Amino acid sequence: MPLRFRKVLIADERYESAAVFNVNGDGALDIVSGAWWYEGPDFKKKHKIGPVAAYDEYFDDFSTIPLDVNGNGRLDFITGGWWGNTLRWRENPGDPDKEWPDHVIAETGNIETTRAWDIDGNGIPEIVPNTPGGPLVAYKLVTDKRGKGTGKFTAHKLFDGPQGHGLGAGDIAGNGRVDFVLNHGWLEAPADPWRGKWTWHPEFKLFPSASVPILVLDVNGDGVNDLIVGGGHEYGLDWVEQRRIRNGKRKWVRHPIDPFNSQYHDMHWADIDGDGVCELVTGKRYRAHCDGDPGAFDPYGIYYFKWTGEGFAKQVITFGEARETTGCGIHFALADLRGLARLDIIAPGKDGLYVLYNEGP
Repeated sequence: MPLRFRKVLIADERYESAAVFNVNGDGALDIVSGAWWYEGPDFKKKHKIGPVAAYDEYFDDFSTIPLDVNGNGRLDFITGGWWGNTLRWRENPGDPDKEWPDHVIAETGNIETTRAWDIDGNGIPEIVPNTPGGPLVAYKLVTDKRGKGTGKFTAHKLFDGPQGHGLGAGDIAGNGRVDFVLNHGWLEAPADPWRGKWTWHPEFKLFPSASVPILVLDVNGDGVNDLIVGGGHEYGLDWVEQRRIRNGKRKWVRHPIDPFNSQYHDMHWADIDGDGVCELVTGKRYRAHCDGDPGAFDPYGIYYFKWTGEGFAKQVITFGEARETTGCGIHFALADLRGLARLDIIAPGKDGLYVLYNEGP
């Protein structure tokens, strides 16, 4: 039975990234988006984080990745954007009335968006920006003897590039390691990801502006991981089946999920309906390139797709015209905001910051 969602406007802001974590240590989840954080559980009281540079319709803030960077027990977050050419972390001051200091991690060039994956299996995720014109570089948090963050990162170049638009990570080779997926091939991880040689496999071409992330998971249950990828700035949402053939070689077979909607830029694989099986949760990024993308003026929304054993069945969460509905930005979040064992959707975008409360079937 389809789920019901209740949409609530949290803020009429244009930031396209949001995350959910406990900012002030009171045990309640808060929402962090752009220049503000919104105090849980009702998110009505907001606190200033600090200024974010604006460029036309955009802000230079294309990710919100929680991480205790300086090891003081408070969650900070990682961000960066297209225009500032830097990967940055904003430091949680521990005082709701103080602004969050902004620290540069590295000069990176244009950042489409950033994600985090635990590449070496030590329990602390590495920060990996999608820099379409540049190399693939992972930034590893430096820790002290207690395993706490020191506020510093080391840079590890994994691929000379260019990366292209699109980035994902997961075990493609089937050996338990974290490989990387770009829009024109994949990188096979060595046993030692920091000292070994990464192997490039140009085995496919996905969308020219592929989603971030490209999901790596076993869609059809055959024991090998496949890909799910959206067209971030074009029409289409596909799953790409990995088939093993002789001598360790692979064949990739592309299957459409939704060819009739555009700007699928961000996505999650999570059990949103509570049946014990994960669904694909995604939607359109409102005005991703303002009016410049195919389908820019189409109706838009957020959806979840259930795997049926043969294909994906689309369930609509919200859909409609501009200002009647909402999209899901460049970095949206899922979280159980009310402790009801149901995942809610935190959806930022140029059309506002919304929570879509999951009211069950």
